Amino acid sequence: MSLHETPSAERTHIGFFGMRNAGKSSLVNAVTGQTVSVVSGIRGTTTDPVRKSMELLPLGPVTIIDTPGLDDTGELGALRVERAKRMLAETDIAVVVIDAAVGPSEDDKALFALLAERKIPCLIAYNKADTIQNRALLDENSIYVSTVTGENINALKERLGSFVKPSEKVIAADLVSPGDTVILVIPVDEAAPKGRLILPQQLTLREMLDHHIMTVCCQPEELPAVFASLAKPPKLVITDSQAFGRVSKDVPDGVLLTSFSILFARYKGDLSALVRGAAELKKLRDGDRVLISEGCTHHRQCADIGTVKLPHWIETFSGAKPDYTFTSGGEYPADLTPYRLIVHCGGCMLNEAEMNHRIETAVRTGVPIVNYGVAIAHIHGILKRSLAPFPEIQKLLETK
Repeated sequence: MSLHETPSAERTHIGFFGMRNAGKSSLVNAVTGQTVSVVSGIRGTTTDPVRKSMELLPLGPVTIIDTPGLDDTGELGALRVERAKRMLAETDIAVVVIDAAVGPSEDDKALFALLAERKIPCLIAYNKADTIQNRALLDENSIYVSTVTGENINALKERLGSFVKPSEKVIAADLVSPGDTVILVIPVDEAAPKGRLILPQQLTLREMLDHHIMTVCCQPEELPAVFASLAKPPKLVITDSQAFGRVSKDVPDGVLLTSFSILFARYKGDLSALVRGAAELKKLRDGDRVLISEGCTHHRQCADIGTVKLPHWIETFSGAKPDYTFTSGGEYPADLTPYRLIVHCGGCMLNEAEMNHRIETAVRTGVPIVNYGVAIAHIHGILKRSLAPFPEIQKLLETK
């Protein structure tokens, strides 16, 4: 898919990190060929992460992220450093920019350790190479560049473009075969965006079409009529999580049933970890702190799933009155220890790196995490059925 056809969350994210005045912003401008970031000789000019999307062949569509200096000082500087480090969560490839005349600082070395710990591929760009006379030999992960003379800017882009792309993952195409029929159940209610489908529905529908899967879209109340009109049963029904309870009653036992949210849990994160987290819903007690987090930002409505429907379902299911914290977009607590449980959205607006980081942080901290689709299926007593397309994951329920 081209740049404009690829949603931001599906692009490879390349983060530029380093100390103040190392020339990160100048290098980002040189790589993108545009004045994306403000450049000056004043240390700490970049105060917030700046993003720019471009095509970087053969890697494909990418998002370039310019970040504040990691050695910023003062109260505001500490906030800028925190924002820069937060960008690591969504970084697929890191470029560490170092002033070639100065060399790596202790902060740079700490960053290398952090990148290694998180297993983020790294390329070191020794900038301002035009200012030094004697150059040391560099390893294959390092390169001299100059934004003044243009030295090795194209070589840097070629190095970045040659990073091995991850294997092509699919949302649901591996569950069906060409010629099969799939039904997508898409509620159109007050929460549905006017005139369009939400991203999981768009991406799933396009994938089905690309793989020559016959696809029928309908609203929940139309599902019985759709089944009656088909000459043979569909191979798979995919529903919005909010309609799980109703849809499960209308889908015959012999037909595979799952949700967009569960599919995205597998596509972008760790479905097994989220399934294990579902068991904790029944164990909630009054006053337990529950974090409900969404990867996107939107206007909350009276029937909002995250702040209204899920708390109601959780309380009805558990018989408890937890204490909720709600976050959205890039807001996600660095310290998860106060929480008894995390309930996260499907993550369609987050890239795979950030979604996995959020899950891994919860698991490492020892806080159970579950996503909307898995939680709703468990609450409605149909989690085992909704995991039938993934028998290796379904087995986790047998060990509880």
